[in-house]
Amino acid sequence: TQLEGDRRQNLVDELLTRHRQLEASYRNEGPEPDMSRSSLMAGGAKRGITNPWLLEEPEETRGLGFDELRQQQRRIIEEQDAGLDALSSIISRQKQMGQEIGNELDEQNEIIDDLTNLVENTDERLRTQTRHVKMVDRKSASCG
Repeated sequence: TQLEGDRRQNLVDELLTRHRQLEASYRNEGPEPDMSRSSLMAGGAKRGITNPWLLEEPEETRGLGFDELRQQQRRIIEEQDAGLDALSSIISRQKQMGQEIGNELDEQNEIIDDLTNLVENTDERLRTQTRHVKMVDRKSASCG
């Protein structure tokens, strides 16, 4: 509808204005370079429209400038990278252990296969010898 189109156009215009303000503030330009971030995001509150996306700024970032925020983000990223590196080394070790276990299983399977073949051969020889003993027993009983 026309009303919905107007509402959406107003939202787009507000976002563009906020974007320009943020860009100017980021470059320390504009009428008020030390303008707080929360006032930049509160543009809709002027007209009585509440922004459902506007959340309270966390304590860790309250009062920090852009450079301080960047440093904090870099520190967090470095900590995450260190954690990921540790996780990567753990996963590499587990992969190596898994491969070693797989190799050991292959060797054990070969040993079991060899043992199975030897048992089958021994079983076959035992059956053959048992038949020979029965045949000798039958012949000795008939000759005696």
